[in-house]
Amino acid sequence: MRLRTVPTLLLSAALTAGALAATAAPATAATTAQASFEDQLRAIPGVTVTGVSDKEGHPLYALSITQPIDHTDPALGTFQQRFTLWHKSTAKPVVVYTGGYGLSSSTREPTTILDAGQLSIEHRFFGPSVPAGGTPWAKMTVQQEAADEHAIVQAVRPLYEKSSKWLATGGSKGGMTATYHYRFYPKDYDGVVAYVAPNDANNNDDSTYERFFRNVGTKECRDALAAVQREMLVRRDTLLPKFEKTAKDEGYTFTHTLGTTDRAYEFAVLDQVWNFWQSGTYTDCPTVPDATTVSDDDLYTWSLGHGLSIYEDSTLGANSSGPYYRQAAAQLGWADLKFKNLKGVRHYPEIYQPNSVLPADMRTTYDGTVIKGVDKWVRTESQRMLFVYGQNDPWSAEQFTPSKRDSYKYVVPNSNHGARISALPADEKDAATATIKRWAGQ
Repeated sequence: MRLRTVPTLLLSAALTAGALAATAAPATAATTAQASFEDQLRAIPGVTVTGVSDKEGHPLYALSITQPIDHTDPALGTFQQRFTLWHKSTAKPVVVYTGGYGLSSSTREPTTILDAGQLSIEHRFFGPSVPAGGTPWAKMTVQQEAADEHAIVQAVRPLYEKSSKWLATGGSKGGMTATYHYRFYPKDYDGVVAYVAPNDANNNDDSTYERFFRNVGTKECRDALAAVQREMLVRRDTLLPKFEKTAKDEGYTFTHTLGTTDRAYEFAVLDQVWNFWQSGTYTDCPTVPDATTVSDDDLYTWSLGHGLSIYEDSTLGANSSGPYYRQAAAQLGWADLKFKNLKGVRHYPEIYQPNSVLPADMRTTYDGTVIKGVDKWVRTESQRMLFVYGQNDPWSAEQFTPSKRDSYKYVVPNSNHGARISALPADEKDAATATIKRWAGQ
């Protein structure tokens, strides 16, 4: 049920060192052009160049922009939002990468396909992209983030040639974020490539997820995983002390979110099969132990390495992936699975929902109006959208349906949450690649 965060980009002293090295180097046409482009960046109102480093022979600018907390009411104040720009040429395409979490500038697949520049954006209220004096969580909405990204694109795009094409991309929550931006500001992009982007358009109906878990992999693997998951709760009395020792050794606490180690343990077990398929593959199935004979130690050790993710205070709340759960509780939705295999061994039947891992001041009520609207727009009005999903990925169970307007969907066989175009069958990979290049004018 849980999306994983992408690693944040640490804007270290290397950026400053890179900038100093650039200014100290002998002047060439390339360095003069770089200086001119950097001067233009620095001249954008509200944008600050905080550093520059070299990435594969091209400048990677670290930047921030002053954003309103509420784009409909600027009087409420501002915050600084981080982004980076890997600049190659004003004539080349630019791929806008929305990770959906903290800032990451890792090179994305469409960027490589197009030999493009890349503009990477940190989602509002993740990492240091927060207002001073406290975070107004009610302002962390799909619409507000779309407006943030629109402001960045509008600020930077004029520095490029008018013929330069701009595409958006992102994976998982980042793919959702790119889609939401495109819905509200379709003129910002010449196309969108969204990877493994969940689409929970009807949060009251999770039958698609239930159907996924009834069919993923082989029956033997499904049955073995279900038995192991149940055994983790049947043996709660002997396994919980092991979980508590892990928490103590790692410095984990649950006081402000899940509350107790027992609740945290059950939550982790409920997520275990989901995480097995999200991050693993069918090739891991032979490693699933026999629940009837496996020892306590081996059962717990195997589980830690195959889906038993621990949700604890330091990575929840306002930290790390915590703001995602606020978004899930407020707008994005979640999978409320039935767990029929766990009947009679659960202590907390209502725990599997995002408010459970949020501190009291971040909990909220759900409103799916916007997400339903986005779903309808994608199906009926959008154009130039390409979706990539993984066959064995739980997050790929509820998918966006592309319109018939130059839009496409591909499912990577046997793939998980890391599905990529490069792993598609050759004919589909070639077709998807050709589409992206066509959108970019190549």
